[in-house]
Amino acid sequence: MPGRSDLGVRLRRRALGLALWGACGALFAQQATVRDDRGVEHRFDTPPQRVVTLLPSLTEAVCAVGACDRLVGTDRYSNWPAHVVALPKLGGLDDAVVERIVALRPGVVLAASSTRALARLESLGLKVLRFDSDRHEQVRATLQRMGQLFGAEQAAQSAWQAVEADIAAAAAQVPPALRGRRVYFETDATPYAAGEASFVGQTLQRLHLRNIAPAALGAFPRLSPEFVVQAQPEVILAARRNAVQMVSRPGWGRLPALRGGQVCAFDEATYELLIRPGPRMGEAARAMAACLAGLPPLTSTAPAAPTSGVALPRN
Repeated sequence: MPGRSDLGVRLRRRALGLALWGACGALFAQQATVRDDRGVEHRFDTPPQRVVTLLPSLTEAVCAVGACDRLVGTDRYSNWPAHVVALPKLGGLDDAVVERIVALRPGVVLAASSTRALARLESLGLKVLRFDSDRHEQVRATLQRMGQLFGAEQAAQSAWQAVEADIAAAAAQVPPALRGRRVYFETDATPYAAGEASFVGQTLQRLHLRNIAPAALGAFPRLSPEFVVQAQPEVILAARRNAVQMVSRPGWGRLPALRGGQVCAFDEATYELLIRPGPRMGEAARAMAACLAGLPPLTSTAPAAPTSGVALPRN
C-alpha cells in the first residue's frame, strides 16, 4: 500500500498533466488556417502579435474584431479609429516602403491583392495575406478571416451584423419618391463611377436606386462625359469638390439631377467613408440615406448654379 508521500506525488503529477493538457488545448484552440483571396492557406499557431496593414479598410477590419492593439504600422491613408494615425505610415498600393515594413518585424502583413510590393515582401520571409474588397460578399469574407486570424469569430460576426442592420435602417429612410430613380455616384471627375458591380453600387441598390453604370462595365468604370449625359441621372452623389463644378461640364447642365437639385455633395471625411469597403459600410449607407432624405422634391426643375442645388449630408 503506497504511503501518503507517494500518493501526494501521484496527485501532483496528475494535476500537472491536466494543467499541461489544458494549456495544449488552449494553444490548439488559438491555431488557425486562413485562406486569403488568392487561395493560399496560411497557418498560424497563435494569433499574430505584430500586424501591418496596407489598406485603410483592412486597418478598420482589424480594429473591428478587437485587434487594434496588434497594429504596428499601416498605409498612409489609414486614419480610423483615430489612434491609428500615430502609427508608422508605410506607403500605399503602389509605393509600400518595404524596408520599413521589414524593420517592424510583423507576424503578418495584410494587404490588397493589387499592392505592388507583396511578392518582394514574401521573398524576404514575411507572411502576406491578400484580400479583395470590391463587393459586400468580399468585405464580409474579410471580416470572417480577421475573426479566424485573431480568434475573434464572434466579434467578426457582430461587426457584419451591424453593417447589415445599418443598411436596412438606411434603406427604410430613403423617400419613396426616390426609389427606382437613376443614380450616378462619381468617384473621380474624369469621370469614374461606382458601378452596379461595386460595393458602393450594391449599397445604392439596397437603397432602392438604379445605377446608370451597369455591372458589365466593371466595379469602378471610367465613363465618357457623353455617357453620363445620355444616361440622364436623376440623382447624383459625389464629393463636394466635384459636385460644385458639374454644372459647368459641357452638356451636364441639362441633367435632371442638376436641374432639380438632386445632388448629394459630401465633405471630404464623409466621402472617404462612403468609398471604404469595410466595417463602416453601414454607417456609409446611413450618410447616403440622410442626404437623400433631405433633397428637394423631384418636381423642382429650376436650373442649378455651380454651387446651388447641393444637399449636404446631415452627419
